[in-house]
Amino acid sequence: MTVEVVDIVVDRERSLGVAWEDGSRLDISLRDLRSLCPCAGCIGVRERGAEIEPPAGLSALSAELHGNWGLAIRWSDGHETGIYGWEMLRSLAGGVGE
Repeated sequence: MTVEVVDIVVDRERSLGVAWEDGSRLDISLRDLRSLCPCAGCIGVRERGAEIEPPAGLSALSAELHGNWGLAIRWSDGHETGIYGWEMLRSLAGGVGE
């Protein structure tokens, strides 16, 4: 059974907040979220043992729902290929996921 997202709050300069219908909640800084980018390029960087270092002053230029699957964010550092799936975000919140 899927637990549905009931609220999304994007503070374009600071953080992302997501709430699920069961009361689980994620509040994460944009820097932390960007460093966890799920795109193939960023996964490759992390698999080589390196970290993604977001630049100072990072902001979210836009955030759009990607169907029922997740959230696509266009970052001020030019990055925009990662889609943050609800399951991934829920795991960051300590939820049980799907």
